[in-house]
Amino acid sequence: MDSTQIVIVSALVIGLVYGSVGLLSGFCMMSSLRGWWAEGDDRLVRTYALAMGIAVAATQWLTAAGFVDIGKSIYLQPSFSVPLMFFGGILFGYGMVLSNGCGSRALVLLGRGNLRSFVVVVVLAIFAQMTLKGLIAPARIAAVTASQTTAKVNSVPALLAAGLNEITARMLAGWVISSALMIFAFMHPAFRRSPGQIAAGLVVGALVAAGWYATGYLGADDFNPTPVTSLTFIAPIADALQYVMLSTGSTLNFGIVTVFGVFAGSLITAVLTGRFHLEGYRSPHHMLRSAGGAALMGTGGVMAFGCSVGQGLTGVSTLALASFVAVAGIMLGTAAGLRGALRVRPLAAA
Repeated sequence: MDSTQIVIVSALVIGLVYGSVGLLSGFCMMSSLRGWWAEGDDRLVRTYALAMGIAVAATQWLTAAGFVDIGKSIYLQPSFSVPLMFFGGILFGYGMVLSNGCGSRALVLLGRGNLRSFVVVVVLAIFAQMTLKGLIAPARIAAVTASQTTAKVNSVPALLAAGLNEITARMLAGWVISSALMIFAFMHPAFRRSPGQIAAGLVVGALVAAGWYATGYLGADDFNPTPVTSLTFIAPIADALQYVMLSTGSTLNFGIVTVFGVFAGSLITAVLTGRFHLEGYRSPHHMLRSAGGAALMGTGGVMAFGCSVGQGLTGVSTLALASFVAVAGIMLGTAAGLRGALRVRPLAAA
């Protein structure tokens, strides 16, 4: 196989595994934060922290060892808009609560037969394309132009590099941050007694590193370069919908195949384990709220350069400062949806 085919096959395998693990474990940032902040159950947030810690450690090791140049990714660009990324994160986080899950979770639930997630995926894709290239794009571009800054230091390792060489600074930053996340995960007794959640955190974190390795090393080709990326779902869901409608003349890429893989992995697992069953909306209000949340996620995710996975795991794994800004916005938006005056109220029973 040539490098492009290797990347496509890798994306399919990564997507299949993510879809299966996501269905079996309930892996989702929104569910994790809701359990932690609103229900007093912080077991799932430990799973997310473990995945983040593994992703950081593995990605920084791949970079220090020279396998992947994450500096070519979208997360470590010298210029970025702090206000727009933060605001986009807030929109995404609040939309995630309205829709009861992020884009990747919607793909997983769609594979299980959740028809509500079909609406979420389609609306998210439409608004993401509108923000990338459509009606909302001019306003986004104008906001970026007016507010972007060029930073000499764009990552945590770069902050430490003043007194250390690059590799040492990278490994030190990766070790400290990943260790803190993993200690946070395993300090909880209930989490330590949950082998399924531990396995989910380990696997998802490893999948982030696998994505970097596939696109940055296996897919490296000077004559046919592949964008260096890993798990992310906002633009790929939008591109996947466009590919389904206009595949003639289009080409598959890592993101599109990952989206198809996640859906297929969840569907196969749901059928094999007896979890597949059709679900729909309880009321028109329920549908309107869910679609509105998807619109916010599509728009905000593009502004923030990623979602709860694209920034929360993949972006953070690069230790890019911009990713921490986006994640802070996502968490603030999620907190607003779960607690306080703007809290999303439970729907009344139909």
